[in-house]
Amino acid sequence: MTRSAGRPARGEPARDAPAAAMRLERRKVDLTLRHTWTLARNSSTTKANVLVRLSHGGIEGLGEAAPNVRYDEDWQTVMTAIDLLAPRLGDDPLRYEEIIDRLEASLPGNHAAKAAIDIALHDWIARKEGVPLYRKLGADPKKAPVTSFSIGLDEVPAMQEKVREAAGFAILKIKVGLQDDRAILEGIREVTDRPLYVDANEGWKDPRQAVETIKWMEGIGVVLLEQPLPAADLDGAKYVRDHVDLPIIADEACLTVDDVPRLATAYDGINIKLQKSGGLRMARRMIERARALGMKVMLGCMIETSIGITAAAHLSPLADHADLDGNLLIANDPFRGVTVRDGRLVLPDRPGLGLEGAW
Repeated sequence: MTRSAGRPARGEPARDAPAAAMRLERRKVDLTLRHTWTLARNSSTTKANVLVRLSHGGIEGLGEAAPNVRYDEDWQTVMTAIDLLAPRLGDDPLRYEEIIDRLEASLPGNHAAKAAIDIALHDWIARKEGVPLYRKLGADPKKAPVTSFSIGLDEVPAMQEKVREAAGFAILKIKVGLQDDRAILEGIREVTDRPLYVDANEGWKDPRQAVETIKWMEGIGVVLLEQPLPAADLDGAKYVRDHVDLPIIADEACLTVDDVPRLATAYDGINIKLQKSGGLRMARRMIERARALGMKVMLGCMIETSIGITAAAHLSPLADHADLDGNLLIANDPFRGVTVRDGRLVLPDRPGLGLEGAW
């Protein structure tokens, strides 16, 4: 009698079965914004993101891509990229560094898609080890910072009403760069004396005029300014930084760790977003590089569910500033993770991201 194929003969050692590959699912999620979201580039009432679920060995990890047209991504490019990357994941999530290196080498750009996979891997690994993600990242949840709450561009009375609705936040982030910025900020100051971050989203074009406006802002309680000029205008940014006292933070000009050294000559700090950097690994490297160059670090976000926002929040104790409110701007968040208490981020202490909610 012949023995069955694949069955060892008596006395032969059993051969290990091949390890199962990771399974990666993805689905589009349509998010409804609580208010029309307007900044210097565009305006929207909905946002299409992509959620991913990584499964292996009976454990799941969740991730999210929040693509932005500013970086040539949308939900369709994310879906395509994830389908290309999924077969390259391999069969062992614990070999995380190898996996991310392999994904980076196989497909340039597509940072939001890579961020979704990176977040899901982090969630899976921390869940397997039974610890909150902040433990894996070496972050102290007691040092989680205050988060700002963003006020999108609108007519001044509407912006004032949004400020009133954000009474539980200690810092407000005001979008400018499209209308009469002074009138907007004067209107905000009529209804609150809280510290303000101001974000021009590349909306100003003249460095000298920017300096004049910033000097005026320094007298009304603005504590930092993001991306006043187009990202490509490094000389203009340097001129502005050299002529004002207000800290100037690079946002659209800073995507990955390779951007940080050249920005140190023109900005005081960088705004790191998992979605534009490609995930937590790259964000951590950017923090380390910025610190080595004496720069401040802000952790920011796109319009995201609690998956993406909570992932960034687990890293937030390593930052100086946080602007992690994207989940609070939507009306149909399917998950619950990080919360805000007295304006401060409160990290979940459950394993992994610590999310609640059904996929």
